[in-house]
This record gives sequence, C-alpha cells and structure tokens, in this order.
Amino acid sequence: QVQLVESGGGLVQAGGSLRLSCAASGSTFSINPIGWYRQAPGKQRELVATISSGSTTYADSVKGRFTISRDNAKNTLYLQMNSLKPEDTAVYYCKGVLLNRADWGQGTQVTVSS
Repeated sequence: QVQLVESGGGLVQAGGSLRLSCAASGSTFSINPIGWYRQAPGKQRELVATISSGSTTYADSVKGRFTISRDNAKNTLYLQMNSLKPEDTAVYYCKGVLLNRADWGQGTQVTVSS
C-alpha cells in the first residue's frame, strides 16, 4: 500500500500559478503510473496528467499550462500549474499504482477566482 499526501492547493486569481506536491510514503520510483486527477463540484473525476514508464500524458484542457514532474530522491510528485483559469477549480488528487494496486491521496482544493 502506498500513502499519498497532497499539498499546495489554495486560492489564486485567474492567470496565476500554483505548484501541487504529492508526497509518497515509499519510493516513487516503483510507483507506475503516478499522476494527478481532479474533481469539480457536480462533475466526475478526470485525469489531469500522468507519468507512466517515463512518458507523460496531459488532458487537452491543461496542455501547455500544466507540467507534471517527479523527484524520486524526495519521493514526491509535482504539478506546476500556470495560467490558471476559473474552470481549473477542483479538488486535485494524486493517484499511484504499485503492484497493480491503485491508491489515492486525500486531495487538495484549488480555487481560481475570476
């Protein structure tokens, strides 16, 4: 089992930036894939960005604005979010898969004001 703890959410104005962090209880090197998802009020949880076997995937809505990265030495996954829009408002979750078991973090709220 992997424990994932997100941080870095908050309130930001449109056009601003935030960096989310996801700290893993163990080595992130073995967690594959690992990524970020989000869920807005009244909507289904959706993929934002993932890293799988070294390749990154982004939702079309965040391409060019968000960057996912991992620091295996710190067992941490990041999501750099730039040019934020009100429609990016959601709870952001970290998800990791280890030995075919998926674990989720508790989420961090991101609110973008217009």
